[in-house]
Amino acid sequence: MEFGRHCELIVEQAGLLAGHLVGRPGAQLGVAVPSCPGWNVGQLVRHVGGAHREATVVARTGEAPPYDEFRDPTHWYSEPADCTDTELRELAGWVVAGAHELAEALRSAGPDVPIKMPIEDPTTRFTARRMAHETVMHRADAALALGVEYELDPEVAADGIDEWMELGALPFHFEVHPWMRELLGPGRTLKFAAPEQSWVVDLTGDAIRWRHSDEPTAVVARGPVTELLLHLYKRRDSRIEVQGDNDLLDYYLQRVSFG
Repeated sequence: MEFGRHCELIVEQAGLLAGHLVGRPGAQLGVAVPSCPGWNVGQLVRHVGGAHREATVVARTGEAPPYDEFRDPTHWYSEPADCTDTELRELAGWVVAGAHELAEALRSAGPDVPIKMPIEDPTTRFTARRMAHETVMHRADAALALGVEYELDPEVAADGIDEWMELGALPFHFEVHPWMRELLGPGRTLKFAAPEQSWVVDLTGDAIRWRHSDEPTAVVARGPVTELLLHLYKRRDSRIEVQGDNDLLDYYLQRVSFG
């Protein structure tokens, strides 16, 4: 998926997130978000808007600001049990405005501006993709919390899985978390299979590797591509069929996670 499409996604997904808040029965800022323990909907939305604003600084300067209160949802006090339509609309408008500002900053910078990140391609191309899928996933959190049906373009979901695989296989994980080497071992292969394509994680060597393949593996998690994405992020697993070594799948997902 191209840089320009990721910029579009940031705005699209923020708009859909805002839509979950406005004019919907039961949409309250104080509703707990089960997939983000300890957060409520208000904190979740402020986190997303804060992440967008921080990423805007990255797009403009190449590095994150030294401190950003918006990224820590615990900065915000508990939301009231009830809130007015005006409060919901104000927060919805705030998150959409931040998404537009970020997309504009990214487009102005272009995809190749260097940024400070321990990744293979530390450029604004990474920032656009990361923020697109940050918004995709936190929209899912809001939808699941508020009882809204969650739908996602399969192409977007597949790109989200690609990104998840790439980030989960970064070599610096072993430097920061040496215990992640415990994942490696003979016969340890996993497949995440959607009707459109499959992803294989290979833990049999000296590093975490992945590839698009339909080869046999020790365990297979099978389902629609959006459900596989939600499963990888530990948002929902009830619509996934697992065949093979379920303990290996759990072991892997417990140790390779973010977002």
